[in-house]
Amino acid sequence: MTANIDPKQKLLAGIDRPLRIGTRQSPLAMVQTELAASAILAAHGWHPDRVELVPMVATGDKIQDRALAEVGGKALWTKELDRALHRGEIDCAVHSMKDVETVRPDVFTIAAIMERADVHDRIVGTESIAALPIGAVVGTASPRRKAQLLRQRADLDIRLIRGNVQTRLQKIEDGEFAATMLAAAGLDRLEMGDIGHKISEDVMLPAPAQGAVGIETLADDNHVRRLVREISCSNTSRAVTAERLFLKELTADCHSPVAALASVEGLETQLQAEILLPDGSESVRDSSSFENGDVRAPARLAKKMLGRASPALRAVFGR
Repeated sequence: MTANIDPKQKLLAGIDRPLRIGTRQSPLAMVQTELAASAILAAHGWHPDRVELVPMVATGDKIQDRALAEVGGKALWTKELDRALHRGEIDCAVHSMKDVETVRPDVFTIAAIMERADVHDRIVGTESIAALPIGAVVGTASPRRKAQLLRQRADLDIRLIRGNVQTRLQKIEDGEFAATMLAAAGLDRLEMGDIGHKISEDVMLPAPAQGAVGIETLADDNHVRRLVREISCSNTSRAVTAERLFLKELTADCHSPVAALASVEGLETQLQAEILLPDGSESVRDSSSFENGDVRAPARLAKKMLGRASPALRAVFGR
């Protein structure tokens, strides 16, 4: 794809008209986009009217009764923003990075990833996984969380739960579910950080890119890329890139229970990862340390882990 946008309009972005920032219309997405907009304003010393938020309803927000893996996967979170960015209706788009497909069209690029928030999961409705009653109904739309829960408690009844944070919390309040899992980062951003109990990453390693917010632009729009690059966190970008490279090597999709978490200390990246069968009956967890510039290391870790997996587990990742 090539975007048909007047080059003069590219030069105007953030100068003679507001920088148009696309976002999903959900409460959490709006909060994340407001954080990104504030960071851009501060980085350039702009007046608030120099940015304009352009909210839109994603297909993923419209579908509430089915797992997204059954109807299109992560693209359901991004395609409306992609279309608007490609058409020149927005200058950039803000995404939760864990919702962005591993392989993106070449016409787009992740120009910035903001400093990462809390990577942990929180359990809401109970104080811990162990405290849940036998056979308790737990809601999640995440294959990773489902597999990790069942690995620890095979007796649990894991059922699909969809909707925004407020909708899910109401279902717990109404007794439809005994508990649910939510990302700590999202709760913190919604100023709901006092809800639920944090789960150690030793118990539930998070999803790749969990807690990270990215800003995507057209790959050939050098002006907007430079504008948003100012708010990028280099260590978060390195960590999230490592996690996504691990995911790419696995050829994982929305059905694949996979977790990954990277951290950067000085010149070295530490990557922890886990792959699981959907029912939690098998898992392989490993880690690797490598120089920050070693873009092949995440793939090596993925191959090593697949080599230790059973045929059934390898099949989950198309191997």
